[in-house]
Amino acid sequence: MEIDLHLHDAVVLTLEGDGVGTPARGLAIHDGRVLAVLDDGSLPPGITARRRIGAGGATVVPGFGDAHNHMAWYGQTLAEIDLSTAHTLDEVYALVAARAAELPPDAFVVGSGYDDVVLGGSPHHTALDRAAGGRAVRLQHRSGHVCAASTEALRRAGILGGGVAAPEGGKIVLDDEGAPTGVVEEAAQPLIADLMRPYAVDDVAAALGRASQVYAAQGLTQVTECGIAAGFMGRTPRELAAYQLARERGVLAQRVVVMPVDAALHAVPGGDGVGLDLGMRTGFGDDRLRLGPMKIFFDGALSSRTAAMGEPFDDRDHAGYYQDDPEHMHDMVVGAHLAGWTVAAHAIGDRAVAAALDAFADAQARLPRPTVRHRIEHAGVVTDTELERFAALGVTPVPQARFLVEIGDSMVAAVGARADLLYRHASFLRAGVRVPSSSDRPCVADGHPLRTMQAMVQRRSSSGRLIGADERVDPVTALRSLTVDTAWIAGDEDTRGSLAPGRYADLVVLGDDVTAIDPDRIGDTEVVATMLEGGWTHGESAMAHR
Repeated sequence: MEIDLHLHDAVVLTLEGDGVGTPARGLAIHDGRVLAVLDDGSLPPGITARRRIGAGGATVVPGFGDAHNHMAWYGQTLAEIDLSTAHTLDEVYALVAARAAELPPDAFVVGSGYDDVVLGGSPHHTALDRAAGGRAVRLQHRSGHVCAASTEALRRAGILGGGVAAPEGGKIVLDDEGAPTGVVEEAAQPLIADLMRPYAVDDVAAALGRASQVYAAQGLTQVTECGIAAGFMGRTPRELAAYQLARERGVLAQRVVVMPVDAALHAVPGGDGVGLDLGMRTGFGDDRLRLGPMKIFFDGALSSRTAAMGEPFDDRDHAGYYQDDPEHMHDMVVGAHLAGWTVAAHAIGDRAVAAALDAFADAQARLPRPTVRHRIEHAGVVTDTELERFAALGVTPVPQARFLVEIGDSMVAAVGARADLLYRHASFLRAGVRVPSSSDRPCVADGHPLRTMQAMVQRRSSSGRLIGADERVDPVTALRSLTVDTAWIAGDEDTRGSLAPGRYADLVVLGDDVTAIDPDRIGDTEVVATMLEGGWTHGESAMAHR
């Protein structure tokens, strides 16, 4: 028998069973799948290979997953002004001025990644006017839940001179005299964003291609896109068509699950609850591109102080707010559940987490679906009481450990003595609840999966503050979160997430064993190569020369 590929001279961590599994020395790969795990690296007698590649002693692990990211949005940011490195408002204005000088007078100036806490305040519309020469400007906060706009953008949106008010779940920030500052929050953001939307399907597909290249270079073989088609995260009502186009063009190098937001769902004649036309729901598609859960926003973010908290923020005189009428959000979750959807509820503050769990409990009481994998995205602040409810209801948290590095100090300032309730990991595991890894890229944090892994192990902010020492996990557990658990939450545990006969040959070749090195080095470990279904998506030439 002749197989496609013999990968040898490797340290293969299969992650089969518990822990890392029994290390092997090679893999036999055929027709996109693992045919055999080779204990000593040698092929059995009578088996030959069309290609034989030595890994040079490198470590091979299953491909990484990201259970919550925004791929199209991230791809677009790669062509926008990067504000993430700005430390003062003057730096922001200088970056805006430099980009505006390159654009025609009627073009929108777009940037992303600013942090008002770092800057000491948010960009003001009059200062943006001076920097951009009167052009329309839209700058996205690093959380994704706030943006700042220039006077021209506010005028076009009707916020200045048009009398437009913020919708439910949104806010137009006013100064002491009652005039707009240029900052809009949460559900009010589409007032500005819709001036540029819908983006052309071709442009979104190109953005996906840009993002996919970065992802492949970081070892990602599967991602979940959390929020398409509508709301402030959506790019276009035809967003799924952009993913299809990117796949047809061969630029989508990851398996992708996409979540339509609740605003894209509606009552479907002849059915129960809410859904999409033709009765499409979670699971429609194939192993490369398919519909995932319905996404609904219950609240905002800690970094923007818009998360719905049970008690006021320590550094504000309010406790955040919901994204919509609580009764409506509850009914949407129940309606989606009744229609056969899996539901992903964005809930960060403890008040929002409790409300989401109430909705899931009601849904299951009306129509028991014991095997459904409902989720709460972020689960930023979770009390012991609500943690027990996660376990009892079978709801999975999808947190972002890297937030602890990027905005950990800001989150601690927001919640004060409640800091031990932030982005819990070990407590969920002790309760018997899985914790799949995710980044929320480009919101807030660096999305590199190995840096997320390091954050799970260390839980230290950028200033060195240890946040929730008892929530740290060991490197093997963190690696399994990136691989086994991200496959499980997507319903793919039988086809990927570990390396075993019959599984897809989705794998990553690493320059070191991330389960055994100093945790300080995990995030900077070299991703030598990435393979999806037996084909290299990154590092093919590097493997040829090892």
